[in-house]
Amino acid sequence: MKQRQWDALRLPLIAVALGLLVGCILIVLAGNNPATAYWALVKGSLSGVTELGRTLDKATPLVMGGLAVAVAFKAGLFNIGGQGQLLLGAAVAAYFGFRFSMPTVIHLPLAMAMGGLAAGLLGWLVGVLKATRGTHEVITTIMLNFVAANLTDWLTSRDGPWKDPESGAIARTPLVNESAEIPRLGGLPTGFLVAVLAAGICWWVFEKTNFGFEVRTTGLNPKAARYAGIKTQRIIVTTMVMSAFLAGVGGAIETQGVAGRFQPGFNTGLGFDGITIALLARTNPLAVVPAALLIGAMDAGSTLMQAEADVAPEIISVIQASILFFIAAPSVVRFIVRMRSDAATDDDMRLSSGWGA
Repeated sequence: MKQRQWDALRLPLIAVALGLLVGCILIVLAGNNPATAYWALVKGSLSGVTELGRTLDKATPLVMGGLAVAVAFKAGLFNIGGQGQLLLGAAVAAYFGFRFSMPTVIHLPLAMAMGGLAAGLLGWLVGVLKATRGTHEVITTIMLNFVAANLTDWLTSRDGPWKDPESGAIARTPLVNESAEIPRLGGLPTGFLVAVLAAGICWWVFEKTNFGFEVRTTGLNPKAARYAGIKTQRIIVTTMVMSAFLAGVGGAIETQGVAGRFQPGFNTGLGFDGITIALLARTNPLAVVPAALLIGAMDAGSTLMQAEADVAPEIISVIQASILFFIAAPSVVRFIVRMRSDAATDDDMRLSSGWGA
């Protein structure tokens, strides 16, 4: 492995190890055995086809949410709106899934694409406001989270136009038609393959194309990018649309491949988890996949960990939060393990351009 690749990999690995160590301490303080707890976590997420399928189900929207945040980071933008974009994508995909009937080869990708495009409209609005008015994307994406959440709640509410007439007081859409369902192969979700493909495409775009170079240049130094002739306003809008589109597709996959319908509350927190994934992956689209698998495995195995080791599932949330803390505060990690600072690696995670005016 090249030295630069190892330098980029060290911090996430150490952050994960320190997060697990924090979990060990909490489990011991609760009077339980960390080895038993972590073994139950592994069994609950990887020990069989059912468990692996559950892990992949959990990881798929995390991959898409992580890609959404990572793509925005490339242009120096901080997309906090992944949750709202995911919800809107999930709801719109459900609508196209249950409202229309057509051949699977058309219906399945159409519903998924429409979910992504609906979320992309939110990204377009954020990008236009940022590029033309200087409105900070953190503020607009946070506010649009509430807009999207309340809109989807209304659409599936008792008086909403997309409500399942057979659900009684439960707010949800009808089941999507079979032609819009994402199939499973051998018990494993094929939606995960879509997420892996999306990660590969994102990596290729940002590492191998002129557009990707323009995006990265804009993120590193917008003034220099404008001086070099790059249309930074176009880059900002396009990148935000791409980011939101990816989050929306993640919601569509959750609807079409896991839940089979849209129901408010099923997707709570998935969009925000994308921030953890992107930071853990150091904004590398390919690294988003194993980062999402790690977090997905923790979520999938937490139930068995609670049953066999009597460990509260909230411990998993604490471990994930600890990992995020150590990733976001590399100086703390270096102080703990006396790791040498690497300025070149640190540059990949700078958020200064995203927080600037």
